[in-house]
Amino acid sequence: MLHSVLTNSRTGCALLALVALSACAVQQPGAEFNDPFEETNRSVHAFNKGLDRAILRPAGQVAAALPVEITEPVANFADNVGLPGAVANGLLQGDIGGSATNTFRFLINTTVGIGGLFDPAGAIGLDEEPTDFGETLSVWGVPEGAYVELPVFGPSTQRDMVGIIVDTIFDPLDQVGTSPQLDYGTGSRVAGIAITRGTFMDTFDSVLYESADSYAQARLAYLQNRRFELGEEPPAGDEIDPFSGDLSLEGFE
Repeated sequence: MLHSVLTNSRTGCALLALVALSACAVQQPGAEFNDPFEETNRSVHAFNKGLDRAILRPAGQVAAALPVEITEPVANFADNVGLPGAVANGLLQGDIGGSATNTFRFLINTTVGIGGLFDPAGAIGLDEEPTDFGETLSVWGVPEGAYVELPVFGPSTQRDMVGIIVDTIFDPLDQVGTSPQLDYGTGSRVAGIAITRGTFMDTFDSVLYESADSYAQARLAYLQNRRFELGEEPPAGDEIDPFSGDLSLEGFE
């Protein structure tokens, strides 16, 4: 009975999220960015910047100072626990090849790679095909909606916000993961964030602490990078060049 209640609750949350997405704000003609929530977004950005200064940046500095023999297995494990979700989203997008690659990668790294700590799949050319429910919605033709900055999660759009909610609620790892993966999955994801922050320390610092307007810079970097990932053109009236690459922030989500 409990499982039924949880399932119905998760389904209801997903439906509510999709209903919310249907009310995406429409960009005003001639506007450079679809950012009708800028005042609220800037407040959230200030919170996130404070969080970065107090926690994420110091954690990234610690991670960057650790030997690769420690950080690489943690990063591998964090990537591996996300693969079942990528498989599910690949299937929803009709990407059979990408789903097959991620499936074999998960199976090999979970077994031969000792629960995902090592990456033997990568050594034989089975590289991850990253994707998420935000991309699934894009494939289905859902517009990106307005730009939003989320507490903790950072820069996003209304479409990607729904993607984050659905990916969080429906985690296929619960069904196919090993006990160690389920036990340590959340911790590894948190550690993975710190490792990413340390890896791209200079880029993050440049945007957050060295730019005249860190909010505008982060917004530009996110939208450029995300649209490039999805192969999307900017909406009408948006003059961003998604292929310039000057402010690309890998992992800045």
